[in-house]
Amino acid sequence: MAHRSPGQYGPNAAERVRSAFSRARTAVLALDGTDPVATSVHHFDGIGGMIIAVPEDCAATALTWQACTAGMPAVLELTDEAPVELREPVRALVWIRGQLFPIDPDALAATAARIAATSPHVELLDVGHGMTLLRLEMTSTVVADHTGAEAVPVDALAAAEPDPFCYVETCWLRHLDSDHTDMLAMITRKLPASARAGTIRPLGLDRYGLRLRVEHSGASDNADQDIRIAFPAPVSTPDQLSQALRILMGCPFLNGMRARGQ
Repeated sequence: MAHRSPGQYGPNAAERVRSAFSRARTAVLALDGTDPVATSVHHFDGIGGMIIAVPEDCAATALTWQACTAGMPAVLELTDEAPVELREPVRALVWIRGQLFPIDPDALAATAARIAATSPHVELLDVGHGMTLLRLEMTSTVVADHTGAEAVPVDALAAAEPDPFCYVETCWLRHLDSDHTDMLAMITRKLPASARAGTIRPLGLDRYGLRLRVEHSGASDNADQDIRIAFPAPVSTPDQLSQALRILMGCPFLNGMRARGQ
C-alpha cells in the first residue's frame, strides 16, 4: 500500500501520477536534437518502464534504434486536463525522464496484446501498421499540480494504484456539470461566501472527495481558486460514491429512496 503522511486526506503524489498515467489524453516525447513527438499510447508497465507508441518513421524511432542497447536519453511529458472546459484546463503535468529503448519487432504484437488486456487503446491496432512501441526506462518522475512540484520514486509508483474512479471521472463530471447543477449547488451551499461568489465548476473526482474550481468573473486564471470537499470516508465502489455524495448534499435518504421502507 502506498505511504500516506499523517493528516493527509487525498491521493498522494504516487497515486496522482498513476491516475494521470491512466487518463492523460496528451503526451509528448522529447529527445535532444529532434522535434517533440506526440505519443498515442503511454502505458506504465508496473516495474519502472513506460511503453509508448510513436510513428515508425519519426526521428525518435530512428535515434532509439541507432542507440540500441545503450539507450537514448528522453523525457516524456504528460498533461492531465480537466474533463470540463475551464479557463485554465491543465490540472497537472508529469515529467518522466529516462533512457529510451527499442522493442524487438518480433515482440511488438505480444506487447500490444498485453497492454490491451488491461488498458485497451484503439491506437494499439496501429502497432505494426505505421506505429511502433518503445520502452522508456524511468530514472526520475516529477509531478506538478496545485499542491506544488514533487519527485516520485519509481518504487512508489510501482506500489501505488490508479484511483478507482479515474476511468469514469470524465463522463461523471461532465454529466454533473451539464445536467446536475442543482446537485452541485447543494454540495457547495456551505462554502464561504467568497467562494460561492464565483462560478463553481467540477474539477476532479477521486476516492477521497470532489475537487471544484471557482472561476471569478473578470479575474485572471491566477485568481481562480481550487477547493477540495472531502468525503466522510474514502470510497471505492459506485454505491459508496453515491452515498458519500448524498451525505455532502444533506440528503436524508442516504441509501436512496428505498430507505423509506427500512
